[in-house]
Amino acid sequence: MNRRSRSWESLLAGAGLGLFAFDGAAIAADIPVRMPVKAPYIQSVFDWTGFYFGAHAGYGGGTSSAVLTEPLLTTTATNSPFSGVIGGVQAGYNVQMPSGLLLGIEADLTFPNYFTSNSIVGLLATPRSAVVEQWDYVGTVRGRIGYAANHWLLYATGGLAYAGERFVNTPSIGDEEKHINVRLGWAAGAGVEYAFAPNWSLRLEYLYNRFEKADVRLASGTQYSSTLDFQSLRVGLNRKIDWPGSRNLAPKSALIDPESDRWEIHGQTTYLPQAYPGFRALYSGTNSLTPAPQAQATWSNSLFLNVRLWEGGEVYYNPELLQGFGLSDTVGVAGFPSGEAQKSNFPYPHYNTSRLILRQTFGFGGEQEDLPSGPLQLANKVDVSRLTLQAGKFSVLDVFDGNSYAKDTRKDFMNWAMWAPGAFDYAADKLGLTYGATAELNQKQWALRAGYFLMDAESNSNNFDTRIFQRGTYALELETRYSLFSQPGKLRTIAWLNSAFSGSYRETLDNPALNLDIAQTRTGRIKYGYVFSLEQALTDEIGLFGRWSWNNGKTEIMAFTDIDASLSLGLSIKGVKWGRPDDVIGIGGAINALSRDHRDFIAAGGLGPLIGDGALNYRHERILESYYAYALNKQLTLTADYQFITNPAYNADRGPVHVFSGRFHGEF
Repeated sequence: MNRRSRSWESLLAGAGLGLFAFDGAAIAADIPVRMPVKAPYIQSVFDWTGFYFGAHAGYGGGTSSAVLTEPLLTTTATNSPFSGVIGGVQAGYNVQMPSGLLLGIEADLTFPNYFTSNSIVGLLATPRSAVVEQWDYVGTVRGRIGYAANHWLLYATGGLAYAGERFVNTPSIGDEEKHINVRLGWAAGAGVEYAFAPNWSLRLEYLYNRFEKADVRLASGTQYSSTLDFQSLRVGLNRKIDWPGSRNLAPKSALIDPESDRWEIHGQTTYLPQAYPGFRALYSGTNSLTPAPQAQATWSNSLFLNVRLWEGGEVYYNPELLQGFGLSDTVGVAGFPSGEAQKSNFPYPHYNTSRLILRQTFGFGGEQEDLPSGPLQLANKVDVSRLTLQAGKFSVLDVFDGNSYAKDTRKDFMNWAMWAPGAFDYAADKLGLTYGATAELNQKQWALRAGYFLMDAESNSNNFDTRIFQRGTYALELETRYSLFSQPGKLRTIAWLNSAFSGSYRETLDNPALNLDIAQTRTGRIKYGYVFSLEQALTDEIGLFGRWSWNNGKTEIMAFTDIDASLSLGLSIKGVKWGRPDDVIGIGGAINALSRDHRDFIAAGGLGPLIGDGALNYRHERILESYYAYALNKQLTLTADYQFITNPAYNADRGPVHVFSGRFHGEF
């Protein structure tokens, strides 16, 4: 990502957590009487004693001095700084003395964000070798000593530090060499923490870490030595665990009411393993699904911090830690089998500010309705007739095509052609996110939504083209609501247009000198398409959904997947009939297709974001998916999922593929 985009990420991460530092009583004074607000109760004593866990985000970096020595005694040295947005988790235990003295112990893990450049500690190259040093995590185990005055805590901290790194050498002759290294060190710092509810506290903390020298000898005889220090400034959120007898249990009240209408905290974790047995393949190419048996897994952990600022004004901050790999590094199938598998692969957790949204709602009076609490929605009573504006970082599909039965890969269908309109090439980075602004006019029987979003600077990248309005995705959606045989239904019609710096399939094919390098035909081009999305309740327990999506298929896919036309249809069935009302069965299928220009390009050996076998015996890609989601309780769900994929990547010379998946999902 370019420097401007990185600076936005930094600002967004810091601003999001910083919003929780507002004083509740001061904000409440700005809220009109019409908004239901509980009166805050100022608690006289806050007890810091007990276990706690939490998360943090901020900015970190350091310096490294490195020396590369080759077998022929060629020596190269460098001194390089590195920095970037960071995020992580922590847990600890405090003991508060009657005098206010606090003693504690804490362990934490901090991870880099998903921009590779931010985690590169050093890079040294010679004519024979090129060694990259990259940090994967920094952890500490520290003591804390401080002074607690009611809901404020000032503290100093210090202890053991350790860092996990990778050293990768790409020699001019021979295979790539890798070495995993862990080095020890010490950490010291200080912070201030504020308890804004009986079990919640917000902190600002600075830490400095100094590590021992690393001496790494690779198989080729190349030796790499380096020093490392790392410092960070971070904002953290902690949840205290009260045990019987704690002063925080009686009375059940707060500095700010924990059920305040002003803020909500949600979270989720999803672990999703996938595997398939070997399948038939007459040949394989650069972007092929490997025909050998394979298993991979992804793991996502998210917080959703939602705050009401003023009447109608809200902010939503969604930090995430993402880890894992898609099958074959997320290539080989246009309708890819896991929506949790991103186009960036992470062997260790990586931090991302996935969403930071400012939302303003204007009510026009009249009938009202309740909006339920959710990860990206504060519970609220609003006018049915209203205008909602929002801007920030989020996914296009957070706003458009809000299908009730096939939308959330952490809960329902997993396949890309099932949870999304496959031919909707919406603006997004490799994690499916972008920056944009939307407007929604809502009425009782319909809603009209419009949005503009920053487009990728080039196909399948993490860089955004900041020529606002000259480049971008424009989207318009009309949602109509109706009743069929006394059961509710919705029809959504979406028209979209991309103005992007993109290449042409036909121009690339018509010029053999380009050797199928579509990047050489890139210029400003227009791509457009549409989506029809239906959801219909058949009974109180059974819902039907369907989508038809299409794009003109003349220019390269920018952000989503290699689909130019897609039809999907399915059922969602609740387990009421067999005494499991929170269980869900899903059954659905999808058929994907390519335009003539697109299929000719792939058949000639061209590559798309996800497909490219080097040749193509073209057939429609067909997918069948079924799942059973077993609710352990209201917060925990286990899912078994099976997908049958015929003609993966539209190639009749490969497959079929049987994909078996599990999914553990927890939320609060």
